[in-house]
Parts: sequence; C-alpha cells; structure tokens
Amino acid sequence: MKYLVALAFIGILASLGVALFFMLRDGREGRVKSGGMARALTVRIGLSVLLFLCLLLAWKLGYIQPGGLPLGK
Repeated sequence: MKYLVALAFIGILASLGVALFFMLRDGREGRVKSGGMARALTVRIGLSVLLFLCLLLAWKLGYIQPGGLPLGK
C-alpha cells in the first residue's frame, strides 16, 4: 500500500511538472495553446481522486489503520 501511495504522489508531481512545461512553452510563443496543460492538470485531478478513493477503500477493508494524534500530554 505504501508503494501505491508513493507512486500516486510521484504521478501527481510529474503531471504538475508537465503542466508547468506546457504553460511555459505555450506562453512564450504567441500562437494558439495546444491544450497540453489542461490535459496534464486533468490527469492530476484524476490521480488525486483515485488516490483518495484507494485510501478510503484500503481503510474500509482494514489494510491501513488511522494512527491519530496522542491526546492529553
């Protein structure tokens, strides 16, 4: 489960990097934008929602347990 979460975070960060690349590349040239930035951000949103659903399912199935904060110190 740790590897799945780590891979999802790496995918989210990679998608943000690709969106940044398209934003910088398309912003300098005065032409019509290619839509790559919107596609990369859509992938990021999809990965984030999928990660949330996978964590929720793993909690429901008992694969992960909430640790919580220590109360009253």
